[in-house]
Amino acid sequence: MDSEAIAKEWYKFADMDLSAAEYLKTMVPTPIEIICYHCQQAAEKYLKRFLASRGEGIQKTHDLVLLNKKCQKHNKNFAQLENACLFLTDFGVAVRLSLSNGCQ
Repeated sequence: MDSEAIAKEWYKFADMDLSAAEYLKTMVPTPIEIICYHCQQAAEKYLKRFLASRGEGIQKTHDLVLLNKKCQKHNKNFAQLENACLFLTDFGVAVRLSLSNGCQ
């Protein structure tokens, strides 16, 4: 699969995560942790999509800060997203940890 096709796949999956987060906002009670998880996942996939569109290999990581730094090598404007990436990164890990602890 070429880099353009890979980028399109990442974009499609990112959009699904974002749509899931938007849908979950309508629930009562609002599942904030799961919404934040899907937002983190969407951000991760959008960043990976950008990297794939630049022909970069995709590293297996959930660290948005790391992915953002890689994106900045191609476009310095990604620096504006550093704080948001720092904020969201923990939601990808925190939900997984709470789920794994609850399944013991």
